[in-house]
Amino acid sequence: MALSRTEYVNLLRSQAGYHEGRDANGNWNNVQKFSPATAGLEWSQGMAWCAVFTAWGADELGERSSWPITASCSTAVHWWKRAGRWTDHPVLGGPFYLGTTGQDHVGVVYAYDADSIWTVEGNTNANGSPQGDGVYLRVRPRRGRGSPYGYGVPAFAEGTTCADPALGGTPKASVPASRPQQPRVSLTHLVDAARRDPQGRQGTTTHPAEVNVVEVALAAEGLLQDAYAHDGSYGSLTVTAYARFQRRHSDRNGLGWGPDDCNGVPGPTSLTALGKAHGFTVTA
Repeated sequence: MALSRTEYVNLLRSQAGYHEGRDANGNWNNVQKFSPATAGLEWSQGMAWCAVFTAWGADELGERSSWPITASCSTAVHWWKRAGRWTDHPVLGGPFYLGTTGQDHVGVVYAYDADSIWTVEGNTNANGSPQGDGVYLRVRPRRGRGSPYGYGVPAFAEGTTCADPALGGTPKASVPASRPQQPRVSLTHLVDAARRDPQGRQGTTTHPAEVNVVEVALAAEGLLQDAYAHDGSYGSLTVTAYARFQRRHSDRNGLGWGPDDCNGVPGPTSLTALGKAHGFTVTA
C-alpha cells in the first residue's frame, strides 16, 4: 500500500490546537505525545519536534517507508534528495523545509496557489517561528523572505500534485478536509493589532499569525500588494487596504458606511464577510 495524501493531511490537521507541556516554571518544554508514539524516536522527547510530528503521521497510518522517520530536518532533506524526490515547488501533502539548507523547520502543505502555501505544522506558535508550543495551521509565502528552501515529494497513493512543471505543473490545489479546518482569526486580536502596530516601529507585530491570514485575504482582493501580505504587521498599508475593503463591502451591500466606519479597523460585519470569502473563521 501507499500513503494516502488525504488521510495523512487530515490526520495532521486534526491535531491543530494541540500543545506541548510546560515545566515547573510554566515554560513550554517540548514534551509532547508524538515522540513516544513513534517507534525509534522515543529518544527525541523534550527536543524540537516539528520533524517528529510529520513522521508520526506516516507511522500512525502504517506507512513508515513513505516518509523519513527522523527528528532532524537536515536528515529528512537528505532522505528526500537521495530518493530523487525533491523540488523547489510546492507539493500538495508534501513537506516544506525552512532554513538555508532546510535545517530549521518542517511542516506539511495542505493547499497552495501562485503566492502562498497553507500548512499544518508542529512545534510552531502564533508567530510562526521555528520553535513553538503546538500544532497550528499557517499561511506562508512561496517566495521571498520566510519562504521554503524546498519540498519533499512523497509517493502518495493519489499520485503527485505539484506546481513543478516537471511534475504536472498544477498551479493551485488543496486537500479536501474531512471536516471544516479553517484558520481562526480573533476580532479582538485584529482590532488590537490595528491600533497597536501602526503606532510602533516599522514592522511591529502584535498578533502576526492572525494578521497574516487577513493580509493574504486583502491581497487576494487586490487591495494589498503581495510584497506586504506576509509580514504579519497591521501597519499603515494594511490599515489602508482594510479601509478600502470596508468601503467596497459597504457599497456592494448598500450599507451606507461613512468614514468612521471605513477606518481600517476591523469590525464584526466586515471581518466575517472577508473570512467567508477567503476561508477563515472569525471568533471573538
